[in-house]
Amino acid sequence: MTLQSLLSNFALILFVLMVLTGIIWSLDKFYLAKQRQVNADRALAEFDGRKAALISQGVQPDTDTALRASIQAGLLKQPVWIEYSGSFFPVIALVFFLRSFLYEPFKIPSSSMVPTLMVGDLILVNKFDYGIRLPIINKKVVEIGSPQRGDVMVFRFPKDETQDYIKRVVGVPGDRIVYKNKKLTINGQTLSYQALPDFLDDESLNYMGQLEENLGGVAHKILNNPRAPSYVPNPDNFPQHELCSYNVEGFSCTVPQGQYFMMGDNRDNSLDSRYWGFVPDKNIVGKAFFVWMNFSDLKRIGSFH
Repeated sequence: MTLQSLLSNFALILFVLMVLTGIIWSLDKFYLAKQRQVNADRALAEFDGRKAALISQGVQPDTDTALRASIQAGLLKQPVWIEYSGSFFPVIALVFFLRSFLYEPFKIPSSSMVPTLMVGDLILVNKFDYGIRLPIINKKVVEIGSPQRGDVMVFRFPKDETQDYIKRVVGVPGDRIVYKNKKLTINGQTLSYQALPDFLDDESLNYMGQLEENLGGVAHKILNNPRAPSYVPNPDNFPQHELCSYNVEGFSCTVPQGQYFMMGDNRDNSLDSRYWGFVPDKNIVGKAFFVWMNFSDLKRIGSFH
């Protein structure tokens, strides 16, 4: 594993930190703390013995309880490295549990999901809707649900699993997808589209065609650039590419079992399954459902479809 891939896998870093601090915390609780107590008891017994010997000889030692307490506290005090490890362990363990099994935060880095998600949106991803998965290896151990058409899903990019992508689920296993003249047909049923006011793209300062698309009962907004062609230029030679065919009007694909077809809502500005293929179930991270912050626009906070 390269340094770059290691740094990109925050879950692995958290896991390593949790294990290290957990080992130190356990070692201190079940062994080192007892050893410090034994050493403190021995030193205090010697201290008390010397004091008693002086008193028996008629000498009144110049000691008080504060000195004895100071000696005891010094011997029982945790070393700094153990103290910090013990303090960090429960915090790291809680964060690891929350982001591994419940919710994980992500930041939207590109405009491929505009207008649903904007660049800079900080989102939450539900980690359990699609089943409980073991962290690090991402192996599903408990079946709960599966991605549905219309879901906004985070997944590990099939061509580089150190990268997380976010797109909308367009096709589930067994679906026949046709994208012709920028309109979707799934299993022979053409989706319904409703025209909306044009959308001003902040990056290009151009107006884009905006539509409301109904996908699997999920109504959401999409963008179409009328100046962009309908065909898919230079698709990759991805696994099972023989299940797809391309022409000047668009493409058609049959989604294989255990895989999903993903597309961005910014249809002419999204590098998605049209180009690099299907997303295996093992690459799923979770379902995106809430914008919890956008420092450039606080009105962005809230749920989305």
